[in-house]
Amino acid sequence: MRAEDVTDTLDLALKASGCDQVHVVHKPRLLSDNGSSYVSGDLAEWLQGKGMKHSRGAPYHPQTQGKIERWHQTLKNRILLENYFLPGDLEAQIEAFVDHYNHQRFHESLNNVTPSDVYFGRDKAILQQRERIKRKTLEARRLHHSLHAT
Repeated sequence: MRAEDVTDTLDLALKASGCDQVHVVHKPRLLSDNGSSYVSGDLAEWLQGKGMKHSRGAPYHPQTQGKIERWHQTLKNRILLENYFLPGDLEAQIEAFVDHYNHQRFHESLNNVTPSDVYFGRDKAILQQRERIKRKTLEARRLHHSLHAT
């Protein structure tokens, strides 16, 4: 992979997040391993031009990138379950996985909301609604049990 591949991918990510269109107080930070494309001067120059910082993990320590490594493992396990006869089939399956992972799958580490809920700030309202439902359910159970206990 070349530094240009990294910058092209980062451009896509910045565009998708909207960070390229508005003033962002805290620019995203790139966390990477020490591959040749990540230690290149071209990438450092590009990041500096975007006002972004870059952190690299310790050599031979993949745990630093644990979240993305786990994501790659989950993706790989999912797409290896099927056979793909056309390149478009594989691309469609990856797209479906990414959509499911980010918009439908509840993540235990995110209090059982989706990453898109957290990203778009919906998580607090969702968690408050769940808490209201839980309180109402407990009240209804107490009432039901007290009525049937006598």
